[in-house]
Amino acid sequence: MLLVDPVRLARRQLELDRERTARFPHLFAYKAARMVASPLALLRGSAPLFYELLARHPALTEGFPGEGWIVGDAHVENFGAYRAGILTVRETSRSHAREPIVFDLNDFDDALVGPWRLDVLRLVTSMLLAGRESEDGTATLSQCDALIDAYVRAAIGTKRAPAQPRCVVALVEKVRSRTRKQLLDARTQVVDGQRRFVLGPRYEPLPPKLRAKAERAFCKYTARLAKAERVPPEALEVLDVAFRVAGTGSLGGLRIAVLVRGKGGVDGGWIFDMKAEGKPSASILARKPGLEPGDRVCAALRACLTQYPRMIGSTRIRGESMFVRRLTPQEDKLDLARISPEDAVPLARCLGALLGAAHRRGATRAPKVPWTDKQCGRLVHHAVALAGIHEAMYLAYCDLVRR
Repeated sequence: MLLVDPVRLARRQLELDRERTARFPHLFAYKAARMVASPLALLRGSAPLFYELLARHPALTEGFPGEGWIVGDAHVENFGAYRAGILTVRETSRSHAREPIVFDLNDFDDALVGPWRLDVLRLVTSMLLAGRESEDGTATLSQCDALIDAYVRAAIGTKRAPAQPRCVVALVEKVRSRTRKQLLDARTQVVDGQRRFVLGPRYEPLPPKLRAKAERAFCKYTARLAKAERVPPEALEVLDVAFRVAGTGSLGGLRIAVLVRGKGGVDGGWIFDMKAEGKPSASILARKPGLEPGDRVCAALRACLTQYPRMIGSTRIRGESMFVRRLTPQEDKLDLARISPEDAVPLARCLGALLGAAHRRGATRAPKVPWTDKQCGRLVHHAVALAGIHEAMYLAYCDLVRR
């Protein structure tokens, strides 16, 4: 029997939020505003507390074999579209059109080697919370059954993936035609013939000393790129840098946006994201990673995905390990509130299969036989309990924040 106090959990989450935003106190209000949006938003931003809860109730994770690279923060909104392939200054509209646009897992900040069941339990819990916002309970539970079935088939059984649901196909087609200029126009403005970040809710100025360190750190990242991803040095000339305000769980950490010359001209720039990485949330239940945090994220992406985002790498700023990637106009997520009832189960199968395939690729110890129906049913029951706790904790959190 689970004996939990949702008010105590909410207070603990607020404590973690203040610790997370201690260096940038003004971000606490941003984080709280994002957390009170819904129970799913609270789950997204409270991964460390999720694993603290599991550590206090180990029966919730017992009896599901399989180990290897896991996402660590698996939830329904950590899947999305992005452009893969090698970046080059010599790209043309024709070569650009041939580059793959992928729909897959897209956030490995909390990745580590650990039990598969942690990812599956968190993903199913998130689906329950997401489904409660738009579906009745029986429909949501059917989606969870479909997700787990597809996961087991992909991770342990057949490798054949289910067909992409219509909503995923539509998303990929929608983002395919987006251009670099559209991305630049949304985030920068032309000042004296050169682009600069638009300062405001998304981007904030960096102090001069930190700005200089950020530019040096970016140069170190470019020097460590694989040979196949290196471009002429002038393409990576830094034009502007800014503090980036983004994310929910990661909000409060050091995150820097870098604008470089790219192909040249006011519409040829590229934008990079440098994000501080720390201890994975699930490390309380798994062995400590043996890699620098930024390198750990890169290793997980390469181990779990056949096609990963462009120009991933790492660097350091003020002793902090940073994960670096190039942003593309094709990055986008599904609007879960607008998924049709006909697409709900196919989408659940798609997400389960993607997680299962990622686990299979990054496995260190795979089960010899698939999980049984009884094991899968028990996992759903555990996720139901966790979803209920997060529903109650959400209301308690909202009550504390409004005071």
